[in-house]
Amino acid sequence: MKFALIQQNSEFDKEESIAKAGKNIDEAAKAGADIIVLPEMWNCPYANRYFREYSEPAGGKTFSFLSDKAAEHGAYIIGGTIPESREGKIYNTCFSFDRKGRHIGTYSKTHLFDVTIGGKIAFQESKTLASGDCTTVIDTEFCKIGIGICYDVRFPEMFRKMALEGAKIIVLPAAFNENTGKAHWDIIMRTRAVDNQVYFIPVSPGKNPAGVYVAHGHTMMVDPWGQVISEAGEGEEIIYGVADTGYVDKVREELPLLKQRRPELYSK
Repeated sequence: MKFALIQQNSEFDKEESIAKAGKNIDEAAKAGADIIVLPEMWNCPYANRYFREYSEPAGGKTFSFLSDKAAEHGAYIIGGTIPESREGKIYNTCFSFDRKGRHIGTYSKTHLFDVTIGGKIAFQESKTLASGDCTTVIDTEFCKIGIGICYDVRFPEMFRKMALEGAKIIVLPAAFNENTGKAHWDIIMRTRAVDNQVYFIPVSPGKNPAGVYVAHGHTMMVDPWGQVISEAGEGEEIIYGVADTGYVDKVREELPLLKQRRPELYSK
């Protein structure tokens, strides 16, 4: 299956962000992508003060836009994340759609980015966002695909659970900041791929030094052996990569990590 990974920045005007995403999705579909992925918070500036203002319910404008684009192009869309309003709370949520535009999965970020790294970054998502309470694995005609969001990647148990539930690919809309990105982006994404013997696909906004939040960029696709298939630079662009589930099976057969687990030793 061919993936298109859209590394785009949000605009202060949501309509501009949606129009940009539409052009990028059109381009990705024209290039023959089966599955198109957007980054974290692509329709909203990534700052607590904007999340509620830009939030929408499931079924709202952005949700409908993604559904319509999936149906228009006959491609799966894993819709990055948007601020979702639900029962008076705001969530950082990824909606996924199949080739007919049908909604096939919702995942809300479980681990919120509440960190203070001295002299580099301080962010507390929990001031505005509520935490999700489940993992999500979607079904496609190709295989099962797990969905995580950004800071979730630092909690390896979550991704092992997805692999044990049958995921052969894991997609991660993610906006690592410039500091943690330089330190950990490459190593942690490749490690999750190797740990779980999956294609691991983190999709970031581009780096915008003038933005309210400076993301690292470097969207990438990593294979089950930990090799980087494709990687973006810092700016806005679309990159492509092909995933082969037969290769996942081969790696898992030759190095049978999942079969050799000793879960009775790991409970605490």
